Amino acid sequence: MDALLAITSKRDTRRYADRPIPEEITRRVLDAGRLAGSAQNRQPWRFLLAESPDVKERLAESVYEPTNIRGAKLVVAIVGRSGFDTGRCAQNMMVAAWNEGVGSCPNGLRDTDAAREALRLSPDEEIAIVLTFGYPATERDPLRHTAEEWSERANRKPLHDLIRRL
Repeated sequence: MDALLAITSKRDTRRYADRPIPEEITRRVLDAGRLAGSAQNRQPWRFLLAESPDVKERLAESVYEPTNIRGAKLVVAIVGRSGFDTGRCAQNMMVAAWNEGVGSCPNGLRDTDAAREALRLSPDEEIAIVLTFGYPATERDPLRHTAEEWSERANRKPLHDLIRRL
């Protein structure tokens, strides 16, 4: 898929089909995160995959929308200082997933301590974001519109409202 088409057609997915994500796609998604740029190439992140039902359920209870985690086929907590670099890492993962037809959603933490405990982290380890992935419950076809059409359909401020030339 064209990069701009992947970006413009991607929407957060909160309901997932009961269909596993092939290991090769999971690897590609994680590798896309690994390859994100970071200041001085520090790569200030680790990826924790919540796979056991117990960990997944405990983590679900710590986010604002537990059903996102309960229905996801891949749950990745990015551990590292929250900020620009981990944001780039997360976005790389979500766009790479969408390129493969896999939807995703970032999940805000309602209870950081409970999330840290569910993932067996020390108090000094920070969870930047929890990402959920899965094939959308309702099939989506990014090719049904052009990148420009997806952009027009997005519920976003117009580009001209965001630009100030000096």
